[in-house]
Amino acid sequence: MSAEEPLMDSGQKRLAELGYKQELKRSLSVVSNFAFSFAVVSILTGITTLYSTGLSYGGPISMVYGWLVVGFFTTIVALSMAEICSAFPTSGGLYFWSFSLAGENWGPFAAWITGWFNIVGQWAVTTSIDFSLATLLQVMVLLGTGGANGGGYYASKYVVIGFHAGILFLHGLVNSLPIHILSFFGTFAAFWNLIGVFVLMILIPVLAPQTQRPEFVFKYFNTVNNEGIHSYPYIFLLGILMSQYTLTGYDASAHMSEETRSSDKNGAFGIISAVVISVIVGWGYILGITFAISDIGFLLDPNNDAKGYAVAQLFYTIFKDKYGTGTGGIVCLGIVAVAIFFCGMSSVTSNSRMAYAFSRDGAMPLSSFWHTVTSREVPLNAVWLSVVIAFCMALPYLGSSVAFQAMVSIATIGLYIAYALPIFFRVTIAAKSFIPGPFNLGPFGFVLGWVSVLWVATITVLFCLPVAYPVTETSLNYAPVAVGGVLILVATSWLVYARHWFRGPVANIQTESKEGGNGSV
Repeated sequence: MSAEEPLMDSGQKRLAELGYKQELKRSLSVVSNFAFSFAVVSILTGITTLYSTGLSYGGPISMVYGWLVVGFFTTIVALSMAEICSAFPTSGGLYFWSFSLAGENWGPFAAWITGWFNIVGQWAVTTSIDFSLATLLQVMVLLGTGGANGGGYYASKYVVIGFHAGILFLHGLVNSLPIHILSFFGTFAAFWNLIGVFVLMILIPVLAPQTQRPEFVFKYFNTVNNEGIHSYPYIFLLGILMSQYTLTGYDASAHMSEETRSSDKNGAFGIISAVVISVIVGWGYILGITFAISDIGFLLDPNNDAKGYAVAQLFYTIFKDKYGTGTGGIVCLGIVAVAIFFCGMSSVTSNSRMAYAFSRDGAMPLSSFWHTVTSREVPLNAVWLSVVIAFCMALPYLGSSVAFQAMVSIATIGLYIAYALPIFFRVTIAAKSFIPGPFNLGPFGFVLGWVSVLWVATITVLFCLPVAYPVTETSLNYAPVAVGGVLILVATSWLVYARHWFRGPVANIQTESKEGGNGSV
């Protein structure tokens, strides 16, 4: 035992056992760790931006009950991930888990495919978050200048891309700051999301000229979607995609493990608490704004003042009807905009830690460059890599919104595939050999793991289903094309060259290993 070892907390000791030296500053508390995941999940971001989708496909029933269904199964996925995180608390997160659980023969390939799906999914998440904020700013400017029917200014695609670039640049600057400052912003973001949700879920229905009866909120099923879809079960399934898109990104707690004190315990808690609290407050937010709806058709009408942006039109109309001006509604949208900004900030933080860890193990081109840590203990190059790629992934929007949607679809499907792979290995190859950390599910781990894998398989199919009929070039759901493209690229790169040299995570401290001294963890 070295002289320094007694000063290590349990998370740092476990990191050393896994073969890594402490390079990042381990200063995050359990609250700070939770805050990053909660900010990435960001109820205000997901529900507000996709509320139109929920209204179109099923309306209140799809959203109110679909949220509970998705929340239940997402909590099971989170529990399964938290158990593995407790055993392997590293910034690499999912790909390290897959390597450790898939066995000697399959470990490197499992790490390669999990890691690339994870990092590409994270880049797509950042893209979708910051582009959502750029779009919301566009709508806020439109409403602030009189609305679409009052001659308001509606920005072009190039201006929206400019907004997107500016937001990403700010996120890069914030993420270049020392971790103790970034931790403050992360904690503030979590409180902003919590307080913002409670303010809006109470304020909006209170100020609404008239509120809906409980029968509408809990029993009305909207079948009018103008997309040629008439099957009730199909409509409901498409409607729950809003919920699943929102409840994504909680792997951030795992990627912040090497900066979290006692991460073998607190990383797991961060994952679970971010999901459970998001499910609870998210349902309240859905109920609050759904009670305030007066006319679904009007909110979804592309010719209304907000160009069919349902929540923006709802907020604007409520304040305009009550006070003769929609300024208050724009202020409420500002609350959402700040939440989305912090959501994107936390997403870049998670992205950069994943890129840092993945490059530390030599899995990325120019790995030594992306793995560089500054004197302030920040993976600065990885931060700006995440910013630049998130900008590039939004560029297809200039040519086609369909191409852009295909790119963004990777956000949810790609991430959940990465979530499911280590869980799958835990309940198959490592079913008998897995040694849990301080947080473990005991005999329930095996059952919950299989439920998690089956749920991810289900939602992967759902996200690939057509969302409009007849299927044409403009209505085709390109999600399977985009995700399939990523799979082909990752698998091909493995077969062509990576299998010849990639051996999985590489230890950067001298450790005694049962596998021998070949440098692998």
